[in-house]
Amino acid sequence: MTDRERTAVRLLRSSAEHSYDPAVEIDWDAGLAPDKYFVPPHRCSLYGTAIWERLSPEQRITLTRHEAASIAGLGIWFETILMQLLIRSYYGQDPTAAHAQYGLTEVADECRHSVMFGKMIAALGTPVYRPDGVNEFLGRWIAATATGPRMFAAILICEEILDTLQREAMADERVQPLVRMVSRIHVVEEARHVRYAREELARQVRTAGRSRLTFDKLVIGRAAYLCGTRLIDPGVYTSIGLSPSAGRAAARANPHFQETLRWSGERVVAYLTDLDLIDGPGKPLWRRSGLLPAT
Repeated sequence: MTDRERTAVRLLRSSAEHSYDPAVEIDWDAGLAPDKYFVPPHRCSLYGTAIWERLSPEQRITLTRHEAASIAGLGIWFETILMQLLIRSYYGQDPTAAHAQYGLTEVADECRHSVMFGKMIAALGTPVYRPDGVNEFLGRWIAATATGPRMFAAILICEEILDTLQREAMADERVQPLVRMVSRIHVVEEARHVRYAREELARQVRTAGRSRLTFDKLVIGRAAYLCGTRLIDPGVYTSIGLSPSAGRAAARANPHFQETLRWSGERVVAYLTDLDLIDGPGKPLWRRSGLLPAT
């Protein structure tokens, strides 16, 4: 049995033992606590700014509610792309192989996660925030064409950023119980997906040619740019009376939020650096994403 198959067998066993049904595990009718945040307050994009200091406690909570919805919306968008990629990859595989079977198992996980995030956004009572314009077009292109390193690296960036944010949120008692439970379920199941993607990405990099990797690095850099700049949709700022452009400018200039972006990307940046996937034509996009360590 190959290393690839052994990993898949372990992940299939873990999926059987540690999977959750959000429709059963979460009390969707419990309501929201009026005095709790939706993301840890120090992770809010405007935390520590003059704007934050002027906001009332209720406005601060409102802003975090919309930011939680923005993060969930981006998660759904990436998960939808991932499901298409995995199905395309499965099409040509041996259906008796554990690796192929785990790919389908992950699709099932992501289906439940996207439903869970959608139900959470509905419970928050916010708009659905998701990439549009050029980003929407690029998402459709990646979903229809991506293979190899760019397929796994692009998805890994979003998965690991969300995982880092949710690991902190699920343990923070200042955060809404609903958000904490959604985060806990996602963290447990996403750990398998990250393991699968990391190992498969390393295998794909080893077999890819130089010209292939040069192009893939550009696509990966664009995915990083999207995650860093659209994790918080500019539209969230209208919830507290700010224009999207003013709120985005304040967030981008905020050293606290800059540190949050770097912190959320630490693990995936380190891993992709080890695989030499950040240098090259995508490096300027990585710099603009805000995810790279401060220099």
